[in-house]
Amino acid sequence: MTGGVVVTGYGVFTAFGWGEKALRDGVFTGAQVFAPARRFDPTPFRTPMTAAAAGDPDLVEVLGGCADDAVDMAGLPPGTTVATLLGSAGDWKSVTRFSRGLEFSPGAGVPGVLAGMVADRIGFDGPRLAFTNACVASASALIHGWRLITAGRQEVALCAGAYLVEEENMAKFDSGRALSKDGAIRPFSLDRSGLLLGDGAAAIVLESEEHARGRGAQVLARMTGVGVASDAFHIAKPHPEGRGINSAISQAFRRAGVSGVDYVNAHGTGTPANDGAETNGLRAGVGTDTPISSTKSTTGHMLEAAGAVEFVVSLLALLDGVIPPTAGYRVPDPACDLDYVTEGPRRVPLQRVLSLNAAFGGMNTAILLEQP
Repeated sequence: MTGGVVVTGYGVFTAFGWGEKALRDGVFTGAQVFAPARRFDPTPFRTPMTAAAAGDPDLVEVLGGCADDAVDMAGLPPGTTVATLLGSAGDWKSVTRFSRGLEFSPGAGVPGVLAGMVADRIGFDGPRLAFTNACVASASALIHGWRLITAGRQEVALCAGAYLVEEENMAKFDSGRALSKDGAIRPFSLDRSGLLLGDGAAAIVLESEEHARGRGAQVLARMTGVGVASDAFHIAKPHPEGRGINSAISQAFRRAGVSGVDYVNAHGTGTPANDGAETNGLRAGVGTDTPISSTKSTTGHMLEAAGAVEFVVSLLALLDGVIPPTAGYRVPDPACDLDYVTEGPRRVPLQRVLSLNAAFGGMNTAILLEQP
């Protein structure tokens, strides 16, 4: 394998709807679609607000639809060997139905089975692997795909993640006092009080550049560096100095042979602990002049899907030359003193962008994308 790792296709779903147009019309304008949960009774919880798509979509179908779109965009020919790498906690709806003695799709609640379902749907042979490490699950899938390709073990990887808002995780985040007290998410703002959950799914086709060029595929971007680091600090809280984020950024820069970026899509959950710690890590990692925004301010936190969806958001920012804003920001916080793009979408030429994610347990990921 020569020439590095490139992106040739993607499919995406959020509370704004299907595809890149929904993202451009929603995330990139700073629109918010938070509303009281309709799939279950939210009255016991700290807030009823979520960013959920209309109706009660099926996780397997949403994930499969994203995979179909990604493979179609990439134009992968039949017979291609594709590694299918999925970040997910499984299909909670199936698990809940099973626990109540209702109809159950055998194995659908198991993340590894979901990866197999996606692979069977697209009809390509290759290894199948699921990642369940919480909010960096689909970012981990992307990083593993990058590693497989750079090591010459695979030429193509389909990397995906999916999460749909459900009662189980709403209860867990409510019990942990992580949900916003006032039903609004305001990343990096002094009056932030917590996160809100959101629907999301995305699938991305990664290829060796040699393989993509050899078959005449359109290269959308190059994935030039990745970083993974642990805070080794606390089971839930990030290190106050953001050491893990800074380490992940440093690894990605070193692997790409660069020293900076033009935009960072931050993890930015809107919780008091995360945003201050992430700011410290970002200040050390990218300096004080780099534009940073949290698109969870529009999509909500998509948990296992966050890395994949925000990868697509970062890709669109790179392609369009538009930085999506941090919506909901109201009050400057002395502890969060960077450029969070609070005025609305910002048009600026972008050569290189960075997507960050973090998870309970202290895991941090960084993925670097560059113009082809």
